[in-house]
Amino acid sequence: MKPLFALVCAAAISLAVGTEHWTHNAPSDYEKAAMKRLAVRSDGRLALAPKFTEMHDASLPYLWAVVEDSQGRVFAAGGGPEAGAKVFEVAPNAPAASRAKVLATFTEFQVQALALDKQDRLYAATSPDGKVYRIVNGKAEVFYEPKAKYIWALAFNQAGELFVATGDEGAIHKVSATGQGAVFYKAGQTHVRSIAVDQKQNIIAGTEPGGYIVSVSPAGQGFVVYQSPKREVTAVAAHPKGWIYAAAVGAKSALPATPVLSGPAPTMAPVPAGTAGVAVAVQRAAPPPAAIPSMGTAGSGGSEVYRIEADGHTRKVWSHASDFVYSIAFDAQGRALLGTGNQGKIVRLDTELLSSVVVNASPTQVTALAAGKSGRVWAVTGNIGKLFATGPEAEASGTLESAPLDAASFTYWGRVALQGAGLTGVKVETRSGNHDDPDKGWSGWAQTPASGRIASPAARFLQYRLTLTAPAQGAAPEISEVNIARQEKNVAPIVEAIEATPPNYKFPPQSLTLTPNTNLTLPSMRGPRRQAPQPASMDAGSTTLNAAKGWRGVRWLASDENGDGLEAKVEIRGVNETTWKLLKEKTTERHVSWDATGFADGQYVVRVTVTDAPDNTPQNALTAMLESEPFTVDNTPPAIQALQAVRSGARINATWRAVDALHPIESAEYSVNGGEWTVVEPTTRLTDSPSHEYSLAIENAPAGEVTVAVRVKDTFDNQSAASVVVR
Repeated sequence: MKPLFALVCAAAISLAVGTEHWTHNAPSDYEKAAMKRLAVRSDGRLALAPKFTEMHDASLPYLWAVVEDSQGRVFAAGGGPEAGAKVFEVAPNAPAASRAKVLATFTEFQVQALALDKQDRLYAATSPDGKVYRIVNGKAEVFYEPKAKYIWALAFNQAGELFVATGDEGAIHKVSATGQGAVFYKAGQTHVRSIAVDQKQNIIAGTEPGGYIVSVSPAGQGFVVYQSPKREVTAVAAHPKGWIYAAAVGAKSALPATPVLSGPAPTMAPVPAGTAGVAVAVQRAAPPPAAIPSMGTAGSGGSEVYRIEADGHTRKVWSHASDFVYSIAFDAQGRALLGTGNQGKIVRLDTELLSSVVVNASPTQVTALAAGKSGRVWAVTGNIGKLFATGPEAEASGTLESAPLDAASFTYWGRVALQGAGLTGVKVETRSGNHDDPDKGWSGWAQTPASGRIASPAARFLQYRLTLTAPAQGAAPEISEVNIARQEKNVAPIVEAIEATPPNYKFPPQSLTLTPNTNLTLPSMRGPRRQAPQPASMDAGSTTLNAAKGWRGVRWLASDENGDGLEAKVEIRGVNETTWKLLKEKTTERHVSWDATGFADGQYVVRVTVTDAPDNTPQNALTAMLESEPFTVDNTPPAIQALQAVRSGARINATWRAVDALHPIESAEYSVNGGEWTVVEPTTRLTDSPSHEYSLAIENAPAGEVTVAVRVKDTFDNQSAASVVVR
């Protein structure tokens, strides 16, 4: 972990084209990576996964159940719409060609559950219109028929009694060793989806659609231990320490989602045997649960896994927004393993806060898990139905190939720095290119030391590959963070346009006083979400100007591909001059205005020079320059010439000429004896020239001495006035 003062220093001296880093240390950083034989923990740690070996391809769409007997034989079962229901016997240590055989076939759709009694006799439950078969010496006979649409799970207690979880009437049947059975407990639910036997010989059952976890005593007394906010409890498993793990999936729309904890809860009374345990109406011929892809539609709402303590207290220990948990088993260290879909993952619960994705199987569902001998765990899958062995040893090696990393522009690569343990067992390779398909036109893979400089050529994209190899002795490698240093090639800014603003206006003063920010904002502890730098811009945008006689201004549009901060120098000269005069320098604003009354009338141009120096060293800073189109400075008002007025009785006739050196006359007005100003047209009617004649007839003029005043204004708002006295 970096010390806080290092983070503060890094924030203070950060440059847009300085050294930047890609840091991968969270599972989300590896979501698009291609991983083989590696486990990813929920805190981002990479390690070698448990060995995952395909033992048999059943050539079925789904395998739903797996068990191992005392002799080490493995039985897996499933089915499909066309293949029918089958049970396979697998000898793990036999050659692959003779390892597996079909032990039994059935006319029903599929085998949903398997169980073994103390004599290693195998029991298989079929669905739909399910029956329980006992298979002895390869011969299958009907052992018990619960008259139920579905059989979801089987479990034996220590007394050798078989419990059968059924739907669509949500009942658990108890069957004796002779095959005599009856309803043992009615859950008041459509389906009892999962069952297990705890150390006290209670039957732990999970239901659908209410999402209840129920503990049923040997006498048949039921008690709801927990009400999940999910719809369907797909798996329950009894831990040797007395805990119960349960997985629930699917969104619950109509039923309440308030948890009901175990213990003396006055709102949840014990349920007598043979009666409804929860006030939910039983539906006949209901559809199967949504989490069974072979028999129903795909569900939604993700999964949650709960751990129920020996005293009944329940807590959520894992959740996922989209993965569905189908099965729970325990590895040799007593850690819970979750078989999930629809991405074929096996998840290991390492602690109450940490979990690891230890398997990414090619089939899309891991439908069942079962602990075997010598710490091995068996897994069966759906889409396609296969049997796999998991652990207990770790893989000898594993690889991670990152997704192409986009630096957004041409970039120089620095060092790859790994954090973790056993890094001598890690091989690092990189390759680079300038388009997003690394398999076309990129450089070849180049090896880099675990904390060494990247040998791949500078480019826009980079990809890295990690190979972790277990040593002959010592700890296996683990990686907690991958850090890649990079620096974009500095590109000169661009001044795209300069615009002169209307005369006699200036930009308002900056209202905010900018002071250096001495604070530091730490990212979320759940991990920062990094974004590519956005191009910096000096865009004046919409601006309100203040009226100011004699002032001129310009604004400009500039940008920088690297996202560097920009500052500008603004200079001016007359079109017939050769020397530039400074107006303003080192401004980070996007405009400038100045008092032009000190400038001679005439045509001028402005030059804007923009630099990315604020975010680059002096040696690397680059500039761009643009000159404006010529614009006019005009501070001289038009001249009024030949003003005269003559009385003729009650009429006064006045004439004059207005002349401006640079711009058209905009308007003319007259006033009599200081009265209101009245607009007057030129003799041409149109006001469109720097020179106009005016002729005015004032009717009903006052008797005696009269003062006639006139004023004219050019298009730059320069104005002059004159008067004449008529007697």
